[in-house]
Amino acid sequence: MSQIEDLVKEYLDYLEIEKNRSPSTSENYKRYLDKFIEFSGVKGVNDITEENIRAFRVHLARPEANLKKRTQAYHVIALRNLLKYLTVHDYSVVSPDKVELPKVPTRQIDIIRYDDLERLLSAPKGDSLHALRDRAILETLFSTGLRVSELCKLDRFMNIDTGELPIRGKGEKLRVVFLSDRAKTNLKEYLKKRSDADEAMFISLSHAKKPKVLGRIGPRTVERLVSKYARSAGITGKVTPHQLRHQFATDLLSNGADIRSVQELLGHSSITTTQIYTHVTNRELREIHKAFHGKRRG
Repeated sequence: MSQIEDLVKEYLDYLEIEKNRSPSTSENYKRYLDKFIEFSGVKGVNDITEENIRAFRVHLARPEANLKKRTQAYHVIALRNLLKYLTVHDYSVVSPDKVELPKVPTRQIDIIRYDDLERLLSAPKGDSLHALRDRAILETLFSTGLRVSELCKLDRFMNIDTGELPIRGKGEKLRVVFLSDRAKTNLKEYLKKRSDADEAMFISLSHAKKPKVLGRIGPRTVERLVSKYARSAGITGKVTPHQLRHQFATDLLSNGADIRSVQELLGHSSITTTQIYTHVTNRELREIHKAFHGKRRG
């Protein structure tokens, strides 16, 4: 193993142990850094130059690489952060400040209209275990702004009446989210119907007349059920669990919540991630202004 490969391994261990980053983050960083090492052929820290970094960025940007601007940026961020780590540990390397990040277009967030949202949330019909579970899932997603992975990890034995759920999110960061009255009602109705002892809050069910519990529900199952109910609600376009997280954030901001509070509720480590939602609410306000302002002036 070369010097640079040893140092990359040390850096990835540092990310997981000291910075408390998730294993998936480390895996992604490893993939990005391995790509740079393979492309540039570097063996040690002295082999990393501004020239081969620039050549790597050109390589990432070429059409044959088939990488979006955001993905290109992730590669450069991983390399710059490795250089920061090496600098702190007294290695003589290219200054991280000389590695500029690519300009990434502002992410566009699509939100659905409020009447469409209401139809989606009430789309699961009946009092079967499937329908009760699905209504509880939809209401919980919109009420809390949880990531789908966080929703799937919820355990059953919690005090729903308090309306507060402690969540361990990305990077093992703890936060509290809150259940609306509708979410609490739907969760209680769903749990009352359950006769199993599985500790998972949301379970995967067979499609038999008397459905069997197949264990904890997975993100793909939640994605499929959200998509199914969006279609049955007559909503055109793709709707995902993450879109309900978007709805949660924009709903709060549109109704006057401050951005720092929304950042805390979403579990974002940086406020710049949360600021993307201000573009959506600003767009909504612009449409309201256009529709209602100055109508008497002709």
